[in-house]
Formats: sequence, structure tokens, C-alpha cells
Amino acid sequence: MTDRDGARGPLAGRRLYLCTPDRPDLARFVDRCVAGGVDIVQLRDKALEARPLLRRAALLRGVCSDLGVPFILNDRPDLALEAGADGVHVGQDDAPPSLARRILGPFAIVGLSTHAPEELDLSEVEPVDYVSAGPVVETPTKPGRPGTGVGYAALAVARAAAARRPVFVTGGVTPSTVPGLAAAGVRHFVAVRWLTEANDPEAAARELRIAIDRALAGDRHRPDQR
Repeated sequence: MTDRDGARGPLAGRRLYLCTPDRPDLARFVDRCVAGGVDIVQLRDKALEARPLLRRAALLRGVCSDLGVPFILNDRPDLALEAGADGVHVGQDDAPPSLARRILGPFAIVGLSTHAPEELDLSEVEPVDYVSAGPVVETPTKPGRPGTGVGYAALAVARAAAARRPVFVTGGVTPSTVPGLAAAGVRHFVAVRWLTEANDPEAAARELRIAIDRALAGDRHRPDQR
């Protein structure tokens, strides 16, 4: 199955992507975020060594399987395979997507970070199911990386449309920024701090999901939209 914005298979219809580090309440936290509207989950932890990361990935894979949402592991296709993850997300300095695809096979989800037009150019020949674009604004989760601005997100979405491949936009996604991002063409959103720093993750996820659904519903009713 492919949705109207190019997402295929297990990504079809999914709009709100949680990217979270490990935390003591990881299973409970993810459960509450999914209850609020998150529909894809990535574990991204730069501090854990391989074996501890594998244990936490296996835990989260079980949680996500029970909840019916895809589970993605950051950076490590080898550990994604061992943990039984649905896929892997790699950055520009990680294992190349072609290697991730060989390790995980044809049915796994493989995502790739992009931050600039030249990286977007190269991504078009990679065996990926989606790309991320951003961060739209500078964020402490990616120290030292400047914000790309909304213009790059719009470019990524427009370029990916021909390939029927979704673009998940990162950096500063909140209920107040969603309408502007949606107006620029964004249809898929990655949330980090809005959820990881929330006192009530379920309520925060619900507020964000309502903002996304409203923005996209309004867009569909405009006569100049495809």
C-alpha cells in the first residue's frame, strides 16, 4: 500500500515520528506517546555502547510490536538486525544505506538524514524508504549543526515527490510550528524535545497530532492542492 504522499508499506499513513534517547521509563514513555498519536518510533542514543543499546532496542522493539507501530534504530544496521527492529535510520557519516539494505534485507525500513541539497541529490540513488530533512532550526539534539530553514524542507518535499518517497522533517516541530511547515508542503513530522521534555507525554503527543491532522485536513480542502 502507498499513501497519497508516497509512503509505502509500513510507513503508509504515518505522520508523527518520535525520536527518543534511552531513558529509565522508556517503555512507559513510548506507550504514552503512541497513545497520544505517535505512529513511528526511533531509538537514538549516542552514549550507549553496543550491548546496552542492543538490550534497550530489544525492549523497545517488543513494546512497539505490541502497539502496532514500526520501530527504527538509529545508526546501527547490525544491531537493528539483532534486535529485530523494523528498520534503521542512518546519517551522512554512518553506514551507507546500501550496506544497511544488504544487512536488513528488502523489506526493512531504511531512512537517511539529509541537511543540504547536495545530500538530497545523492539520496535519490540510495535504496531508502524515506529521508529526513533538517533540522529546520538549530537544536541541542544536534549540537553544532545550523538550522536549514523551512526552505530546505520545502525543497526536499518537492524533490521527493517525483520519487514517491516521504520526507520526515526535523527540528523545532511543535503545535505552533506545524501550520507553517504544512504550508511549505511538509506532511511527515519528527518530534524530539516536544515529547521527551513533556511532563505529560500522552497529552503532548495528542496536542501535536491534532495540530498535524488539522493542518493537513485544511490543506486537502484547498482547491489548488493536488
